Amino acid sequence: MSERALALRALHRDRAAGDPLVLPGPWDAASAAAFEEAGFPALATPSAGIARVLGYEDGSTPADEMFAQVARIVRAVSVPVTADLEGGYGLAPKEFVERVLRTGAAGVNLEDSDDRRGMRDAHEHADWLAAVRAEAGNALFVNARVDVYLRDVPAPATAAVTRSLRYAAAGADCVYPILAPAADLPALRAGVGEALPLNFLAQKDSPPFPELGRLGATRITFGPGLLLRTLDHVRSLAEELRGGA
Repeated sequence: MSERALALRALHRDRAAGDPLVLPGPWDAASAAAFEEAGFPALATPSAGIARVLGYEDGSTPADEMFAQVARIVRAVSVPVTADLEGGYGLAPKEFVERVLRTGAAGVNLEDSDDRRGMRDAHEHADWLAAVRAEAGNALFVNARVDVYLRDVPAPATAAVTRSLRYAAAGADCVYPILAPAADLPALRAGVGEALPLNFLAQKDSPPFPELGRLGATRITFGPGLLLRTLDHVRSLAEELRGGA
């Protein structure tokens, strides 16, 4: 299990500026297998995408169902899988890490806000991340999501850098200022330094991957975007079938 985490960690290191790590987001075993067959070296599950296929609103998937779906995805592929597990489902760090490791996931996304409380206190969240790191050791790659853009925090680039550095000091391997615009990547990169991996959320209108890498992104993920694009194709197919009925 730790071997996959080490492999995932290695994929983030020493990348050329125009060659960011692109991690598609599978929502089930079949999509995971398709992405692996296409040659991607690792995958990153989206919690919102999994919620959608399981019939839940984003943020309301029961922990047991989320862990079970992640385990199915991990079993379907041989490459490392990092799992978006929202805010940890209120679990104590020891139980949380034990449950993640039982899925076989090599890494986790952990966010610092929720719809009920908004942004979490940065010091408290850093302490929680540090406890997760202490329990996991090197067996998990920890991607700390920073929600200041999502929650409309003033001066989001500055706030993102401050939180990112705090989370990195707590043991995060990577930071993820979700919804940061591509134009802010150079400032974010300068603020966090060259060594800390930086995750960017790609959307339909984002610049090409090499340009995002040159702007400062180490890693590119998609949230539920690939599922939503797939559903667009399914709708087109449904309309085609309906038209031929």
